[in-house]
Amino acid sequence: MICAASAATLEEFEYCERLSIQAKADKSAPSGAPPLLPCFAVHPQMVLALGNAPQKILQENLSVLDTLAAQGRLCAVGETGFDLYNAAFRETEKAQDELFAAHLETALRYDLPVVIHSRRAAHKVFANSAGLKKCRAVVFHSWSGTVGEGEALLRRGINAFFSFGAVIMLNHREAVRHKAQRCCAAFPSERLLTETDAPFQPPRGREFSRYADIKAVLEAMEALRGGAAVCGEAGMEKIIENNFKSAFY
Repeated sequence: MICAASAATLEEFEYCERLSIQAKADKSAPSGAPPLLPCFAVHPQMVLALGNAPQKILQENLSVLDTLAAQGRLCAVGETGFDLYNAAFRETEKAQDELFAAHLETALRYDLPVVIHSRRAAHKVFANSAGLKKCRAVVFHSWSGTVGEGEALLRRGINAFFSFGAVIMLNHREAVRHKAQRCCAAFPSERLLTETDAPFQPPRGREFSRYADIKAVLEAMEALRGGAAVCGEAGMEKIIENNFKSAFY
């Protein structure tokens, strides 16, 4: 199955790019596309993580983003967005706003999809809906909003895709899991994507997640959608593959 990998440093991106090139050279790989698409962005959490002197490093990484996009090496801008999870992150909100604006400008200039990270920041996403509407596609990584919020984004004309990982399984807090499951069951099938968020969001009993966990996520999604009788003979895997191509190609 084709997948995308988001990098937050040039070193990470180049590693993903090497894997992509190797996969493309593999004669057994699906024709026409490498199974790994490398993406890059300055993650919103980096503002806090860099501490006292972030500006120079952030500007250098934004320059890397623009260079990769200009060279045609970038498959999507992401993860970008907003993280207002706690007081420490909220103190960096202004810097996050500036970063997001720069990322959105790059995505629009080079006609690239955007992968959104949003924690406790739905209001920021809606505030930027006019810009997001202009994007080729907007992938909401590990969607944590409500059914109503997702539907509202679609009504605003955003070409939105909602990605779900192990949170729809049985390894997260009950309230969080149930909200994600409701969204996964309610959204139009052509708007769904799956992820592992590797190495994060591991299945119960494991320290880390891995690419192979996507099978279990797909099975959970298919069950929430009514099983094979509803999802078709090929199941959710074919639906997700088609959605992925719609979002990233």
